[in-house]
Amino acid sequence: MPDQKINSIQHAIIMAAGRGMRMMPLTESIPKPLATIDGATLISHGINFLKKQISNIHITVGYKGNMVAEHTVQQGVSTIFNTDGKGNAWWIYNTLLQYLDAPLLILTCDNIVELDLDLLYKEYIELSSPACLLVPVVPIPGLEGDFILHDHNRVTQLSRHKPTNLYCSGIQIINPYQINKLTSPTENFYDVWNDAMDNSQLFCSNLYPSRWTAIDTLDQLNILNIKNK
Repeated sequence: MPDQKINSIQHAIIMAAGRGMRMMPLTESIPKPLATIDGATLISHGINFLKKQISNIHITVGYKGNMVAEHTVQQGVSTIFNTDGKGNAWWIYNTLLQYLDAPLLILTCDNIVELDLDLLYKEYIELSSPACLLVPVVPIPGLEGDFILHDHNRVTQLSRHKPTNLYCSGIQIINPYQINKLTSPTENFYDVWNDAMDNSQLFCSNLYPSRWTAIDTLDQLNILNIKNK
């Protein structure tokens, strides 16, 4: 277990509840988080990255959740939340994490990430600990998602039609307690972001991941596995 720092991010969650439709037929038999790349499951890449610095690792599960839960318990995660049939933001308002008045790092199970968490925490504090801080990446051609428009790091718009040099990565820091105070309960992260934006509490980081790979389709998974041989 990593040394716990008072001035650091001490909680993280990996969202791993999705159906993985674009990775069919593989996901007919296994959930997307258990797809393997370079000899390890997608979700274990995220857990191993987090365990270097964060002790409290939480997971959301849904589709074939028992398989994901059994796999992640063996790797020492702190908490597993069953969000089957719920939206991607449901857990913020309906689990014990709603009472967490501290920064919580959010990852998705389908990203391979390397990121300096000490620098990220420092920037989060310098930006006055907003309710939500998005960590961007450079836009990738052919990858659908949201461009970030901002004014001195305060996000003013998320758009799929106004290209910028910042792109939502799925990595973010939220303060769940602040989010619950600022926003109305929802199951959709777009609603969370819009409410936070309306309250001038949605920011974006200047820090980019040193590595960020999105695995969204079976072709992408196969290509990466071929490259890693």
